[in-house]
Formats: sequence, C-alpha cells, structure tokens
Amino acid sequence: MFYYSRDRRGEHPAAHLAGWSGILQADAFGGYGDLYATGRQPAPVLEASCWARSRRKVFELADVEAAARKKARGEKPNLVYPPAVEAVKRIDALFDIEREINGLSPAQRHAVRQERSARLVTELERWMIETRDKLSRGHDPSKAFNYMLRRWSSFTRFLDDGRICLSNNAAERALRGIALGRKSWLFCGSDRGGQRAAVLYSLIVSAKMNDIDPQAWLADVLARLPAYPAHRIDDLLPWNWRSAKLRTQPVAA
Repeated sequence: MFYYSRDRRGEHPAAHLAGWSGILQADAFGGYGDLYATGRQPAPVLEASCWARSRRKVFELADVEAAARKKARGEKPNLVYPPAVEAVKRIDALFDIEREINGLSPAQRHAVRQERSARLVTELERWMIETRDKLSRGHDPSKAFNYMLRRWSSFTRFLDDGRICLSNNAAERALRGIALGRKSWLFCGSDRGGQRAAVLYSLIVSAKMNDIDPQAWLADVLARLPAYPAHRIDDLLPWNWRSAKLRTQPVAA
C-alpha cells in the first residue's frame, strides 16, 4: 500500500497508522519515533530494524572492488577497514540462513533462528562492542557499529518472531521503480494528484508482487468492472485474478 505526503515530517506516518499497532520494519528515520512511544494508543508499534541497511553501512567501508576500480582510474581509493570486512562476513552468515528458510512457516523460521541464528547474533554483538571499544569514537567503523548497537533490541526482534524478515528489501524493491522514475515524471500536479498516483502505485506494484503483468490485469479488470457484481469484486484482486480463467466464467448477477 502506498501513501502520499508532500514532505517527510513524522506527522504523516503517524496519521497513516493512527489506528494500527503491530510490527513496523523500516530504517531509523526519526519521523517514526512517535509510533514507538510507550504511551501510544491504541498500543505502541514494535520496531524491527533492517539488517540490509546496517550491512550497507559497513559494506561501504569494506568494498575492496570499489577501491580497486578507483585506483585503476587514477582516483583516490576509499579506505578499506578490516573490521568492516569482518562485520560483513558475520552479517552475511545470517543472510545465508535466511535464504535457506525463505518460504517456511513463521514457526519453522523461528525454530531455525533460535537454533542457528541466535548464537551468531550474540557473537556479533560481543565482537562489535569489543572492536568498537578499541577504536576512536569518530572512526568510521565505530559509527557503523553504533548505528546497530543503539538499536540492538529492534535488530534482534526477528529472532523471537518468525513473521519478521531480516530486511525490508521487498518494500524497497517495490519503491525502486518510483524512485527511478521521479526525474522523468517530475510532478503529480497537486496533492490530490499525488494521492491518486499512490493508489495507482499500490495497484501496479501489488500485481507485480503476485507475478502478474500489471497492464494485462488493469486492462481486463477495467473492462469487466462496470458489469461485475459487487459481491464478487474480490475475484479481481491481483492475488485472485487469472484472466484466462475469468474469461471462461459467466458473470452471475
């Protein structure tokens, strides 16, 4: 589901999610702070941090290939920090486990994480603290480690809940087309235009996430919609729709 807002102020996610409580997996954007507040009604939202974002922070300090490319072009290469290289290896071990259990039930994922991932996470925390304490506060790896350690409870929440993914990459992939297209589209025209665009983004990306061609789905649904019975409208949702099957079925009044 996509929502539109004209800026990044925290009042917008607070309004979007005003009556909801649950688990929110996102980056460390300060605008989400009110959602996590203890006294929030109807209940506080539980934060689940994204491991892909934390990996990105240390990977930028461990990218040997990028440094080599810059050096080959005669440019000043980025520094490669051995602690960052080690951190990437440790985080990648968690992602390796997640790839093995992708698609399993939450209960099965929880069991595997308790058996295999929990130990790696405990060792990672201990290693980061020990390594950070040997570095200066302004050292780049220290900053990357502190980003995780200050939010450790939200980073480790996935261990106790099999519904939580290790990252929110699926949501970021859904946003990628919009982020890449903005420079071409430039403007929505108005706030109302932005709200309508969010509705269309929601429909199109939902179709893509269900392995359906959005253009074919929209063309078929828009043609059917005027005469389609309201009590069967769920048939046309992307996860229920199959154009070939629907075309062979008469529409009952």
